[in-house]
Amino acid sequence: MPRGLGLRALIAATLVLLVCAGCSTDTKQNPEKIREKTAEATAELKQDTKAVAQGIRDGLHHDKLVDLNRATRDQILILPGITSQQADRIIAERPYKDAHQLVSRGILSEQQFADIKDRVVVKE
Repeated sequence: MPRGLGLRALIAATLVLLVCAGCSTDTKQNPEKIREKTAEATAELKQDTKAVAQGIRDGLHHDKLVDLNRATRDQILILPGITSQQADRIIAERPYKDAHQLVSRGILSEQQFADIKDRVVVKE
């Protein structure tokens, strides 16, 4: 099965089940109510799909260490909680002797650093 096809099939099946479940509670619903319930179910599914996609993205990149002295902007942005402005600043402030310099240089807070410290490395 091609990658992503299983997720699409799961999403489609979930949508169908949500719509059918909404329809089965009152078989005499008018088309407007069915449309509204379908729109609500679709909106919820869209939010869930975004969360699943982000989780998959995080999971795929979780085991890879990011070298602060060599990583691309996109590789830095994969780190949890890192904004595009912080990624740009991390690149601009290179080179680093140790990862904690992200805090000492005021790029990240201690809490933000704690969230990524196991996923970053500094190679000279």
